[in-house]
Amino acid sequence: MKNAFKPASILVLLLSILTGLLYPLAVTGAARVLFPVQAAGSLIERGGQPVGSELIGQNFASPKYFWGRPSATTPMPYNGAGSGGSNLGPLNPALADAVKARVAALRAADPGNTAPVPVDLVTTSASGLDPHISPAAAAYQLGRVARARGLPAAQVQALVQRHTEAPLLGVLGEPRVNVLRLNLALDALSPKAATVR
Repeated sequence: MKNAFKPASILVLLLSILTGLLYPLAVTGAARVLFPVQAAGSLIERGGQPVGSELIGQNFASPKYFWGRPSATTPMPYNGAGSGGSNLGPLNPALADAVKARVAALRAADPGNTAPVPVDLVTTSASGLDPHISPAAAAYQLGRVARARGLPAAQVQALVQRHTEAPLLGVLGEPRVNVLRLNLALDALSPKAATVR
């Protein structure tokens, strides 16, 4: 037994250094060289200061902004440390009540809008951090945002189209709009609204 202890201890030490130190450092270094933006968190900056990540949604409450998907994270919406969905099944009455309340809130925010409410505006994503909405969800909010900012609807629509991302490789996923990027572009159009959130 004594003869096996020394080689086993050396092997554990070497493997710990290799897999616990050298390998992570090599992978992290390669990521920073090959994918510097992604390795740094895909941060979005305005005026040289980070304002968010293109991978994590943010809570916009002002009618001057497009709103993202609801977030089920706690203790606050879009909490990266508490990522997770509500885990409510489709037959759960709490889910039906939450969806009805969200539809009512959207209708109250834009009473003249009689269009059907897109499902992604009233349901949470699996992570609770989804930074995107569908083009239909952006179109649903377009009138409210244009009126709140005093902009022509056509100008806001053109901005939405410019910020609509195509499916990956043209086939994977659906077209989507990054809410933070779109709202920052809106602020660039009308700087007076840039301080409201």
